Amino acid sequence: MTDSPVAQARSTGSDLHLELPATGGRRAALMSALREAIRSGRLAPGTRLPPYRSLATDLGIARNTAADAYAELVAEGWLTARQGSGTTVAERAQPAGPVRSRRPSVPPRPAHDLRQGQPDAASFPRTAWLAAGRRALTAAPNEAFGPGDPQGRRELRTVLADYLARARGVRTDPDRIVVCSGFAHALRLLFDGAAAVLPGPLAVEGYGLAFHRSLLARAGVPTVPLSLDEDGARVRELAAHPEVRTVLLTPAHQFPTGGPLHAARRSAVVDWARGSDGLVLEDDYDGEFRYDRQPVGAVQGLDPDRVVYLGSTSKSLTPALRLGWMVLPEHLVDRVLAVKGEREAWASVLDQLTLADFIDSGGYDRHLRRMRRRYRDRRDQLVAALEQRAPHLGVSGVSAGLHAVLRLPSGTERSVLKAAAYRGVAVDGLADYRHPLATGTAMPAADGLVVGYATPSDHAYPAALAALCDVLPAPE
Repeated sequence: MTDSPVAQARSTGSDLHLELPATGGRRAALMSALREAIRSGRLAPGTRLPPYRSLATDLGIARNTAADAYAELVAEGWLTARQGSGTTVAERAQPAGPVRSRRPSVPPRPAHDLRQGQPDAASFPRTAWLAAGRRALTAAPNEAFGPGDPQGRRELRTVLADYLARARGVRTDPDRIVVCSGFAHALRLLFDGAAAVLPGPLAVEGYGLAFHRSLLARAGVPTVPLSLDEDGARVRELAAHPEVRTVLLTPAHQFPTGGPLHAARRSAVVDWARGSDGLVLEDDYDGEFRYDRQPVGAVQGLDPDRVVYLGSTSKSLTPALRLGWMVLPEHLVDRVLAVKGEREAWASVLDQLTLADFIDSGGYDRHLRRMRRRYRDRRDQLVAALEQRAPHLGVSGVSAGLHAVLRLPSGTERSVLKAAAYRGVAVDGLADYRHPLATGTAMPAADGLVVGYATPSDHAYPAALAALCDVLPAPE
């Protein structure tokens, strides 16, 4: 026996007749009924379907159930969804023969990109960068156009030493800086291969970037998660892991949950490194962007012989530049250079010379001041939209960086992400950043969204925030 409600698409004036079994899961039943209607030709390519809210009302099912079913069928290729155009049956050509495997195509760009990790590409200082490049090329000695020094151009290392001391409280000199092509390259130089500079295992924060964990896993380096609270990583837990001699932290702005490492814990982790003959790896990925408080200086300044400071231009300028730096204890410099090789194979010498001029001429500081104002305004718009549309949801990590964490009610993250995908909103779930071994009551799992506010253009940002708020759960 079947229950056969008629769902009417009032926006288009057409009826949609679907037969759903009386028993079983509603989502699976709805997906099966829609697939069958498309296969049989009752729903022809291009047919516009009712909004999922209307369909849910007419079928007597939950809105999230209908939204999830639509999102799944979009992902499978049965339906297409475009912002402002609704959901339609996809144009599906009949295969002429057996289906052949092929590499997956690049997915279309989302209508609203709120993923973390990328600065505003439109704000790259093209004119100032071009001028710095011209000056750098004019002043460059002839030998600069030969094989590159694996330690990096001295011009860049010299200005970096001055800049990092002034802006981030780093204590170093040019001879302790090694230029690389970014943070991931630095991890590979330190841990990858038979001649790895540092041994595993590596202690990491309980939330972090899965890409970095995968990189370490491929290098055979096990990672040990430290639990987090409002004061950052609980570094006292290192005492329970005597096999660990190195810890990777984001002290200025924990990634992705936000907030700086408490002053007492900064001192405690340096004391741990001294007492255990260990090292602290400091990932200062967005240290330049502080909005509501004074910048937090680098932990490296507490003990340059026990802290490896890692930075790059990925957030401050663009990830396309592929330039980063390691500020190393003196005893590690030669070992890192031995792994890197006799010639520079990664970081363009011309880009290094240009960045050196850009910093030395003041262009870098001017760019950062401009971007701090821009990102703070973006942050303020996000907070205002949430206060107006979703005041029942908490938001954290907003005093610094290029993203915020929006806390969701328990058990809602997956459905919100599916609803966001249906609306064309690309956003990350907090669960994706949780270390797979981070279990127990010390750091219970939490539902949330990691919302990046740097990527959309100014004119597209308000619509992106509105679309985000549309998929957030209502107050309980």
